[in-house]
Amino acid sequence: MSGRPPLAANPAGAHFLRDRTLIAQMVRACGAGQGRLVLDLGAGGGAITAALAQAGARVIAVERDPRLAARLRRRFDGEPRVRVVEADLRRVPLPHREFLVAASPPFSLTTALCRRLLGDPAVPLAGAELIVQWGAARWLASPRPRDAETAWWAARYQIRLTQVIGAASFAPPPRVDAARLSVRPRTQALSPHGLRLLRALLRTAYQRPGVRAAAVLRDRRRLLVRAAVDPGAPVAAVTGEQWHRLAVLLASGLAGSDG
Repeated sequence: MSGRPPLAANPAGAHFLRDRTLIAQMVRACGAGQGRLVLDLGAGGGAITAALAQAGARVIAVERDPRLAARLRRRFDGEPRVRVVEADLRRVPLPHREFLVAASPPFSLTTALCRRLLGDPAVPLAGAELIVQWGAARWLASPRPRDAETAWWAARYQIRLTQVIGAASFAPPPRVDAARLSVRPRTQALSPHGLRLLRALLRTAYQRPGVRAAAVLRDRRRLLVRAAVDPGAPVAAVTGEQWHRLAVLLASGLAGSDG
């Protein structure tokens, strides 16, 4: 952004959210009601953690910096709804029961965090409100995934860019704007069989993203039409929602040849 003075080096990409209005919006949007389990990944000074606890959620605040983790433990000492975990969000064990996420993690860890939350179908993520760098938000929320990995995420989760966030909402302010992403599981969950079919389909399709969709699903033009996919369109033009429909149809046994 023009006219902005040079900033101190921040190799971890940590910019702490301080906009209380935005934090309140995140807490409401993620559904952090009484007793819901919510993770604040990259908790920093605890601004999001505090708002979640005030809403009645049970919060796991994950922070890898020892000094910040110690401050969090002091801040929330005696608060039974908050547990502070000093750990790296890329490696901390995730809950085995359904959980939500409301977090403003370091920008540099966005891809790693998405892989953890969205990559493994066994992770019981019920929804997430994430603050990420603007450029990352654009490709994550794009209707047309850029590769097999993001198609895998987009076929199973609705990922929406809900709000652009200026640098002034952070301390220290980043050099670029940020955005809020809302992540929700798609309403029709895929069976284990459907997940296997989807993964195999995506791996094959994105080996040649410029090839026509009909070449990936040979002799199954009706299936493509039922999924609202143009058989003549390239793989790269297929949306996450369309990949989801294809997987549902394939798993339901409607994948027979058009004969």
